[in-house]
Amino acid sequence: MNDLLRVNGGTPLEGTITVRGAKNFVSKAMVASLLGESASVLRNVPQIRDVAVVTGLLELHGVTVKSDPDGGILDLDPSNVESAHVADIDAHAGSSRIPILFCGPLLHRLGEAFIPDLGGCRIGDRPINYHLDILRQFGAVVDKMPNGIQLRAPRRLQGTKISLPYPSVGATEQLLLTAVRAEGITELTGAATEPEIMDLIAVLQKMGAIISVDTDRVIRIEGVDRLEGYSHTALGDRIETASWASAALATGGDVTVKGATQPEMMTFLNTFRKVGGRFDVQEDGIRFWHPGGDLDSIVLETDVHPGFMTDWQQPLVVALTQAKGLSIVHETVYENRFGFADALRKMGATIQVYKECLGGRDCRFGQRNFHHSAVVSGPTPLSAADIEVPDLRGGFSHLIAALAAKGTSTVRGISLIDRGYESFQDKLVALGADVSRG
Repeated sequence: MNDLLRVNGGTPLEGTITVRGAKNFVSKAMVASLLGESASVLRNVPQIRDVAVVTGLLELHGVTVKSDPDGGILDLDPSNVESAHVADIDAHAGSSRIPILFCGPLLHRLGEAFIPDLGGCRIGDRPINYHLDILRQFGAVVDKMPNGIQLRAPRRLQGTKISLPYPSVGATEQLLLTAVRAEGITELTGAATEPEIMDLIAVLQKMGAIISVDTDRVIRIEGVDRLEGYSHTALGDRIETASWASAALATGGDVTVKGATQPEMMTFLNTFRKVGGRFDVQEDGIRFWHPGGDLDSIVLETDVHPGFMTDWQQPLVVALTQAKGLSIVHETVYENRFGFADALRKMGATIQVYKECLGGRDCRFGQRNFHHSAVVSGPTPLSAADIEVPDLRGGFSHLIAALAAKGTSTVRGISLIDRGYESFQDKLVALGADVSRG
């Protein structure tokens, strides 16, 4: 029953909440601590499940982790790194995909690594072949086992040249975490350059890495023999910020997000303004509000940074159900990200999905039989419903819809939301939402 949330909707969200470090950065910075010969300190760490999973995996490998949850501080000491038992890794990792990023650091420290079968949100293919190909090119030996993948480094990993067919965030992170201690120079063409990637590069540079980033998505890393620990404050979570901003818009509310910063949010802020939302960039956060009157329909296309982030799309679509006219949304990053629309239609939204590339350029999914474009017609009043959370971002989007809908909705599977949204129920209550768990 604790995996169920009852939401009595129809009330505008109003008030102030705080976001801490980005989920998509903090876990990677924790893994990076494995590369150091001394302890690291990471600040602005949220209390989310992904942090707990990575903490457990680090401890299984002999890292001493000291946590100050209230202060958002982690002390990570990798002095006694050791191999972990396969069964322990498998049991602890669960559905998390983070173990794949342990490979490079563990190959450097121990000469071997193991990853279990990987889970994660069901929003698209998200293959790990990029990761394994990268590790092979550095010289790792990859053996597929019945319960996962065993990797070995017969000798020191060697720098290499790699060109990604698509700027994958995970593959770029894998390369960075592997190249910094490989022998020689590594060059990555077609790299992802998201703010979370740049913050990871900042951490690695603090540790002693030599990394340059060109404007044409080329990253060059000169491998070093030794890295030290780091002291770093994580950048704020731009996905959580946009989620609360979309919730303010969908419910006709007024929400101030402390810890939000403008530079990482610029593309979202432009779109938020085009829809008709208002915002005010403050010294310690950003205020988002619905000014009254009609919201405007838009044409929107997701893309890698600096484009409109795919994780911003689902929460904003809920707000677009309340906009006047037809909005077109073209998803170019994940091929199956419109599954969440089924629940919105059940609640009264008018959303049609298409296999064609609508509203923008042709993308890599256009000829592959995926429903990756949507037309949203509004405004349509939303009604309460029983909802099953499909994935992390889709789940928060369903939560926004339940908050905007008249009546009492039941949202099941909300433990998925705990993966990336710190204390989200407490924040809802602080914003005046009528919610109860179980």
